[in-house]
Amino acid sequence: MKINLPQTIRWDPLTATLYFIDQTKLPLELVEEKQETIAQVWQAIKTLKIRGAPAIGIAGAYGLVVGLRDYQDLPPQKFLAELEKQAAYLNSSRPTAVNLSWALKRMVAVGEKNVDKSSHAIYHALLKEALAIHDEDRVICQNIGKYGRSLIKEGCGILTHCNAGSLAVSELGTAIAPLYLAHAQGVKFKVYADETRPLLQGARLTAWELQHTGIDVTLICDNMAAYIMSQGLINLVITGTDRVAANGDIANKIGTLGVAILAKYFSIPFYIAAPSSTIDLATANGKAIIIEERDPQEVTHFGLRQTAPNNVKVCNPAFDVTPHDLITGIITDRGIIYPPYEKNLSIFNAKVKI
Repeated sequence: MKINLPQTIRWDPLTATLYFIDQTKLPLELVEEKQETIAQVWQAIKTLKIRGAPAIGIAGAYGLVVGLRDYQDLPPQKFLAELEKQAAYLNSSRPTAVNLSWALKRMVAVGEKNVDKSSHAIYHALLKEALAIHDEDRVICQNIGKYGRSLIKEGCGILTHCNAGSLAVSELGTAIAPLYLAHAQGVKFKVYADETRPLLQGARLTAWELQHTGIDVTLICDNMAAYIMSQGLINLVITGTDRVAANGDIANKIGTLGVAILAKYFSIPFYIAAPSSTIDLATANGKAIIIEERDPQEVTHFGLRQTAPNNVKVCNPAFDVTPHDLITGIITDRGIIYPPYEKNLSIFNAKVKI
């Protein structure tokens, strides 16, 4: 299934050039930015020009290709040393989403596997792997849409948080993929999109792409979710996730925990959508997940306007952790996982190489 949205990440094989949509300019401008250096890719990830856990994994893989382009004349061992150095550099851009480190480790492993070849050959093996990671994500999104589709009922109201749609991945999205599939099949439903302070990914991105594709979407402020639920307008909550721990705890955009608590109170099913690459069984539980702290100015300013006193103290975590006992199910590209999560995620891991 295809939707009429531009590609968040685009590799042009004719010119060997990487492009990102600059998501900081949406929804008023649609700007595609050429990525010419690894520092530019690092900056794009850090400043959320490219964002969404799967998307930054894909961006990291291509970023290594961009960064290593000028090192193909090095001896293989020195080329591999540069590969490891650049992978560590890219991984420092955002620590919470596991997809980035997953993709970078995968790229390094490909380099090491080809150590007996020339640096030129290793480089082309890396490019092939980056393209494979991108293609695999398209299939993953389609499968998440397929498995989550059964949750979307005629006339239901669905709450989303942040952006886990096409802009966050390679194509359909994760949490939004089931909505696109249901919409394409003629199912009528209504989406309420949290604005998602402080950077408004729900308002700028989710509302934009849902409206763009003709889905009935209503934008609400984050602090309106409880009221909307209390009015019986929400039958289902679906969000994305940046990391799933071994016990089923998940890290997602700040505010997800509050939505999950509200859903529990109002007896509304709360699902998260997780590609296989987001499941991190090496992390025992949510307490072990590193939470990124971002620039205080994101909180003290609304757009370019200052909305807080000078020198006020600011707490600005980019993510929070939702405990597994608040989660109804985890929609993956291999099916929906239900509690007990520690046991069932372990079974999932045994069947799928993560």
